[in-house]
Amino acid sequence: MTDTIVRLSIKSLFLWVVMAIATITLVISSSLSIYTQIKTYREELEENVVMLARLVASNADTHLTSGDSDNSEARLTSLDVADMVLNVHIYRTIDVNARPPLALERFADYNRKGQTTLPNQAKQLLTLEGKPRISANGNFIEVASRIKTVDNSMQLGWVYLRASAESYNKLVGQSILLNMSVMFVMMLISFLLALRLQRIITGPIEQLANFLQRTSRQRDYSARADDSNIRELCVLSDAVNVMLARIQEYMQKQRQAEEQHRKLNASLEDMVSQRTLALKDANQELIHTLEKLHQFQRQIVQNEKMASLGDMVAGVAHEVNTPIGLGVTASTMMLDRLTVIEREFENKTLKASTMRKFLTESQENLNIIYRNLNRAAELISSFKQVAVDQSSENSRSFCFAQLVNEILLSLRPRLKKFQHNVNIECDPTLTVETKAGPINQVLINLIMNSIIHGFEGINDGQIDICAELVTNNKLKVVYRDNGKGIPKDIRKRIFDPFVTTKRGQGGSGLGMHLVYNLVTQALNGSISLTSEEGEGVEFVIVFPVTNAKTGK
Repeated sequence: MTDTIVRLSIKSLFLWVVMAIATITLVISSSLSIYTQIKTYREELEENVVMLARLVASNADTHLTSGDSDNSEARLTSLDVADMVLNVHIYRTIDVNARPPLALERFADYNRKGQTTLPNQAKQLLTLEGKPRISANGNFIEVASRIKTVDNSMQLGWVYLRASAESYNKLVGQSILLNMSVMFVMMLISFLLALRLQRIITGPIEQLANFLQRTSRQRDYSARADDSNIRELCVLSDAVNVMLARIQEYMQKQRQAEEQHRKLNASLEDMVSQRTLALKDANQELIHTLEKLHQFQRQIVQNEKMASLGDMVAGVAHEVNTPIGLGVTASTMMLDRLTVIEREFENKTLKASTMRKFLTESQENLNIIYRNLNRAAELISSFKQVAVDQSSENSRSFCFAQLVNEILLSLRPRLKKFQHNVNIECDPTLTVETKAGPINQVLINLIMNSIIHGFEGINDGQIDICAELVTNNKLKVVYRDNGKGIPKDIRKRIFDPFVTTKRGQGGSGLGMHLVYNLVTQALNGSISLTSEEGEGVEFVIVFPVTNAKTGK
């Protein structure tokens, strides 16, 4: 940047601009002048040679008519007075209807002393007729003219004339030299005038620049720039003086403000020290409060898990009572029938038909007892596995479809009150190794949310649970229902804690927050939500697994 400014200083820029304008103007004007003069000289030369050719042609008609070539050549010697004529050929026409050179014969020649005799030029007569041509080296000019009778009724022959272009070349050289000399003198004058004008204009500017540099180094803003004889520079000097006056005023105000700031800083230090101590105490209290808040939040989340487990315990207990009750009834009936059989056996009144009936009823009752006790054992085993999964965060290998069925079995007491349909779309042989507890709790919370919120006022809802391997080590679970959907104002913060539409009606607002934490922290996965009011919800859960395999 600095180098560019130095190269394009006002002095050099002014000089270059003036000289460039003067040079361009002089070059253009000189070029036009030289071109005009050369054109004029050439036209004069061409007119002269054409006139000479026509003069020779007018004098040669009588000789061609008489056929006296000797007199014609003697007559041509009069051209010695025309210094520019070098060679002249006169050709006689043999056949007027034929084109040269077939119908021409050489009749007479003229060669200036010292010039060699030219060969026959009949081939280029038509080209040179009325159109003089200067040779490539510029040493001579050629022209041709027809020889006709006095009344122009018949063509008798041709005249070929070659003249020297030395005078033309000399005039052109003199013209160029003169114009170049004038241009050089004018450029020298322009340069001297530009230097003079440069000093007049740039001198005050340099003085003003030196004044500003000196003022900037010394920081003496009370100094003022001198006036200039140039109006524009005088305006610039006034503007500089105004700027210096304002800077001086600003510096004075700044010194006053700095003094006030020093006084204020001294008083503010005490205030800052007091406020810092107060802020430390407030921060300590805030940290203590946050710790309590996190503790209460963890406790509430744990209570939510235990409440969910309690509901499941109550439901499973009710579900187990049915098969156990049926087993007790069947065993009681068998005891009553056994007492009767025993009494008849002792009284020796036992009949074979009675014994057969007893055996048949005993087999039926034992089958009833076995089926119901086995059913109770399955319920207790499923509940035990679900309860263990909910209270444990250890990884284990399990069949995903079986895990979902166990969860639905534990929720049967809640689901059988409605006509909701739960559809599982999963490879029944899909086995993965991951944490079953978080998956258990996530699916329970999602199903209960659908029952409590999504299917409110709906008795025949549809729930779809789809599971598939995205890659060999990543499982995707899609949960969707066709319930009422989630309102827009709740949808954006559905995973925040304490967000619920059932506040005051038993809802804590921690269910979806717990789901989000279990998916992102316990399972190291991600969860996304898609929902529109009246069109249900869709949760897409993706998390890593190990040792995934199917029976395919």
